Amino acid sequence: MGKTILIILVGKRNEAAVNVQKLLTGWGCLIKTRLGIHDGVLDNCSEEGLIICEMVGDKEKHEELARKLNLLKSVKAKLIHLDLEE
Repeated sequence: MGKTILIILVGKRNEAAVNVQKLLTGWGCLIKTRLGIHDGVLDNCSEEGLIICEMVGDKEKHEELARKLNLLKSVKAKLIHLDLEE
């Protein structure tokens, strides 16, 4: 069975976050769990963020979402599939 994880690194969050959010919302039925992380709080927020998504559904759709995210400026996305070998 295994798990598929989409890892998204967002640089220049103030510029890229809106477009990343639109894509993730549009493809939301593929995302079971989503965790967003960035350094800093209040006046000391970082411009870089990390989003980790546990994916469900069709592998081809996962790949298409990752491809679309990688077209955005200051965004890098990578799919990882983990399986326990028995």
